[in-house]
Amino acid sequence: MAFFEGLVETEDGAKVETALIGGEDFYVIDDQGFRRHVEAAAIDRVVLSQFLEQMQEHRSEASQVMMKLMGSEDLFTKAAVDSTLKNINVDQVLGSTLPADARQWLGMLGFKIVTDYHGDVIRVDMPAAPDMEDEE
Repeated sequence: MAFFEGLVETEDGAKVETALIGGEDFYVIDDQGFRRHVEAAAIDRVVLSQFLEQMQEHRSEASQVMMKLMGSEDLFTKAAVDSTLKNINVDQVLGSTLPADARQWLGMLGFKIVTDYHGDVIRVDMPAAPDMEDEE
């Protein structure tokens, strides 16, 4: 399944469909009636690379957020989370699927991937992360 199914659209705001052809997932971009098929992994890889790069830049904050979400802030959990964040790569993520609930939640928060008619990622709109200090 395309990792970001339902979250990709064209520059003019049209939703991009998905299709499974020969066991491979594709995003299907409607270009004035011509249906362009772009390998889903190509778009997903660009977006996941950007996301993982940002996460690595803010690994300490991401680690704290993950530990709070897990409800465990002990030393062993911190070591496990830090190790996971340090070693995660795009291929590991592409091998999994983003649950439908998570995709829906991201969409409601304003996350979207905008592509041109050739499947090149123009931009990724990401919602701003909540300030964890405001929640305490």
